[in-house]
Amino acid sequence: MFFASDNWAGAHPAIASRLSGSAGGFSTAYGDGELDKAVYEKFSEIFGREAAVFFVATGTAANALSLALYGKPGGISFCHRESHIMEDECGAVEYLSGGGRLLGIEGALGRIDPAALERSLGGFFPESVHSGRPAALSITQSTEIGTLYSLEDIEAISAIAASRSMPLHMDGARFANALVALGCTPAEMTWKRGVDVVSFGGTKNGCWCAEAVVLFDLDLAREMAFLRKRAGQLFSKSRFVAAQFDAYFEDDLWLENARHSNAMATRLAGAIDAALTARLAWQPQANEVFAIFGDELAGRLQAAGATFHQWPAPRDFTGQLGEGEKIYRFVTSFATQSQDIDRLADLVR
Repeated sequence: MFFASDNWAGAHPAIASRLSGSAGGFSTAYGDGELDKAVYEKFSEIFGREAAVFFVATGTAANALSLALYGKPGGISFCHRESHIMEDECGAVEYLSGGGRLLGIEGALGRIDPAALERSLGGFFPESVHSGRPAALSITQSTEIGTLYSLEDIEAISAIAASRSMPLHMDGARFANALVALGCTPAEMTWKRGVDVVSFGGTKNGCWCAEAVVLFDLDLAREMAFLRKRAGQLFSKSRFVAAQFDAYFEDDLWLENARHSNAMATRLAGAIDAALTARLAWQPQANEVFAIFGDELAGRLQAAGATFHQWPAPRDFTGQLGEGEKIYRFVTSFATQSQDIDRLADLVR
């Protein structure tokens, strides 16, 4: 019963097979091979327009490079105050942007509140050099606590960014989970709503190690190429990342994996919602479920072999935690089996 993270899941068999099949022979290095080029074209096809694609090793690298691309002296990137780039990336954005800063914005359940963003931006004046200046805005889709920005939410946020001439970045570590939950196309969730650059994640959804920066402003592609190289993220044998994405996209495997993961989360949420010993902290919208229960049940589940993590209550959390109760996070993946959910449900009951 592995619910600690979708990072714990291995690679999907089809992706592992494609990697093995690509192991022999020779191919042009540094992203210029035929398979690399075919996958770049596949990305453009998926997003419905030409895009510049840069393979990287981690979501942290994708996020930091995306925001560093738009860095400027005194530049500030705005994000949710409990986002992954703010809380869990060890200052990577600041480091790779050469001293750029992050400024956290409040908002319920992991989503930036547009009014709070407007208030924060109102404290910066173009003629003043003292406080710095807005450089970029980042949103996470799905968010760090398993919620989603609707298409209307993204459009509202992007309008604010555009009013300040700020590019909009989307941290899509769980991009596919958000996409299938919203039932829209990649174009509708990104550039058609004003998103300029995407950190496109594959690792959490069945890949071995495959992330990409997807850039819609082709004029900045050469700058990103230099940034990626300087950051040590240009792979010589990039065909092995390309091979993963090639299998990932074939026959919509990436969407199938995400649908399964989300469905398992829905099943798990239903089991928790029906229990007397536990309850949902908030309604899940993708593949992360947050539950509230006591120490005794937590210990019993862990003793039975369930893996999950305690999670801090969001600063805007309006629910109630009783004596000895905590919030716990459960993450499903393409590899989660229904019998694992059912076994956990029996233990919770």
